[in-house]
Amino acid sequence: MKKVAVVYWSGTGNTQAMADAVSDGVRAAGGEAETIDVSAFSASEIGKYDAFAFGCPAMGAENLEESEFQPMWDAVKGTLGTKPVGLFGSYGWGSGEWMEQWKGDAAASGIQLVHTVIANEAPGEDAVNECQDLGRALAG
Repeated sequence: MKKVAVVYWSGTGNTQAMADAVSDGVRAAGGEAETIDVSAFSASEIGKYDAFAFGCPAMGAENLEESEFQPMWDAVKGTLGTKPVGLFGSYGWGSGEWMEQWKGDAAASGIQLVHTVIANEAPGEDAVNECQDLGRALAG
């Protein structure tokens, strides 16, 4: 059974709802999911998990949240090795450019990116299903 960390930052609850859906997908596939607020996660915990899902909404000029999430991401991205990773988050304006930049950063860091999911505002049924699919893929 794979153990998956679902690490997220959420300001309005939209990305938290996505994190919960990812965790549901992990469990549906027989994996163990731990949903973790970004403030409770650090690079020292990477060895405890087989796969990761990181969630952060678009902030400001379509970038990651800068006070908690970005520092955590910068600290962990080089330590993930070949473990599978998924990225997810919500946005309220723009076109999802922040996710394209985040995917590029992940690729440049050598991360084995499995899938990404974005939702405009609160995740609808399609986004929830995609998040569950992401969880199943990480647990598989």
